[in-house]
Amino acid sequence: MYIKIYFNDKPLFLCDALTPEINVYAHHDDAVLIDEFSHPAVNSIIHEMRLAKIHAGIFVHSDLEELRKAIWKKFKLVKAGGGLVRNAEGRYLFMLRRDIWDLPKGHLDEGETIEQCAVREVGEETGLQGVKLEGPLLVTYHTYDENGKHILKETHWFRMSVGHIVDLKPQLEEQITELRWVDGREMEVLLQNTFPSIKDVIGAAS
Repeated sequence: MYIKIYFNDKPLFLCDALTPEINVYAHHDDAVLIDEFSHPAVNSIIHEMRLAKIHAGIFVHSDLEELRKAIWKKFKLVKAGGGLVRNAEGRYLFMLRRDIWDLPKGHLDEGETIEQCAVREVGEETGLQGVKLEGPLLVTYHTYDENGKHILKETHWFRMSVGHIVDLKPQLEEQITELRWVDGREMEVLLQNTFPSIKDVIGAAS
């Protein structure tokens, strides 16, 4: 098993064993691998992942939960929910935010479930109503800095569907400038200008 955390577009794998997917990175000169658990080692991997010369990281520890907790302590955790929405024609909804193609998502509000959050955010960012939540896809993680704090964003992604389509309304105050239903061929083009975590969501849905 493993957990993947993105530092910008660079993956850090926390794992209890090297899988074939992780092994691809393990032999790269620009990857860092740590296999001895300690708090200095935890600090070291986070520091290394912020270096321009490093493009991937791997931390192997037999107790994945212990490793996860040690990494999590270094960040403020922010939870979010989002959706991959499919219409009756089999097309998926993408949105253009700050000139990068993305999927609708947003922060969890106090008192709501992560499922409620995902459906609400899809509605707010796209104008869609009557969205049906079909089930979980995967959880993605990425880090960023905000007001001097190191943030770890945990986003829960869900399969969603919608039948009757009304006019889409991009949430302009969230810097969403375009909404587009795309099929497989169009999606390949859009995925050349998106985040690695969004590619993971599409991969999980395939």
